[in-house]
Amino acid sequence: MEYFFELFLGGLTRGSIYALIALGYTMVYGIVQLINFAHGEIYMIGAFTALIVISVLTMLGWNQIAILLIAAGVAVVYSSAYGYTMEKIAYKPLRKAPRLSALISAIGMSLFLQNYVLLAQTSDFMPFPGLIPDFEFMEPYAHIIGSPELVILITTAIVMVLLTILIKFSKIGKAMRATAQDRDMAMLVGVNVNWVISVTFIIGSATAAIGGVLIASHIGQVNFYIGFIAGIKAFVAAVLGGIGSIPGAVLGSLVLGWTESFFTGYISSDYEDVFAFIFLVLILIFRPAGILGRSTAEKV
Repeated sequence: MEYFFELFLGGLTRGSIYALIALGYTMVYGIVQLINFAHGEIYMIGAFTALIVISVLTMLGWNQIAILLIAAGVAVVYSSAYGYTMEKIAYKPLRKAPRLSALISAIGMSLFLQNYVLLAQTSDFMPFPGLIPDFEFMEPYAHIIGSPELVILITTAIVMVLLTILIKFSKIGKAMRATAQDRDMAMLVGVNVNWVISVTFIIGSATAAIGGVLIASHIGQVNFYIGFIAGIKAFVAAVLGGIGSIPGAVLGSLVLGWTESFFTGYISSDYEDVFAFIFLVLILIFRPAGILGRSTAEKV
């Protein structure tokens, strides 16, 4: 039973990281019907930005907690700026173009950002300091869940709550929901659709950056390619839960995290990715719109 709880909490941690990235996918798709395949690279850029800030502040002798908070803040701002710029350059000119054009542009942005970081940094894995301290009250449970995992879970929960409040009760949240429901009608009633779409990219990039900092600190290394794998997994989670649904993105991420964790623990770690995609295929066979997604009819 103790091993089961260890796997359960490990899967919950994985799912929490996937959720922070999947939110960006599902928010953008819900509003502009676009799969932003470059979103994983924003996650990667957030991790590298934090590493640079941490290196500078460590040489200045700053406190570990202060370093982590400042690095995360800078990573959020920097990644949000990348997300905003990417939307303006790669996606806004193609809003009225066929969906395939925007998809190709997204793949191109993903490759561009990967190679940009490869040339600016290195192709090798770089060590990322673990700045999350070991909490004394966690010592009796350290064999099941560590302090870094606890911080990841709490941070993810706070982000989810704040995002839910923003979407449901704020003015920009209402504008997002109106734009997602009917973009043309939202424009007719005075909603600044361009600004709403930009804010959506900014928020999605910010949550991805937070995930990048947390998982890099937990794993202890970063590489220019980490965004591709994490992005694909988060996209799978978003589709699994129901692309376009924020609760679905969270649920899909948790289900994917638990699936990988239990399969790795009880069967084999060699095929965890294969099993995750098989599980996705089975879900979509019986529930094509995802767990919480709704089937919609398109006009032809």
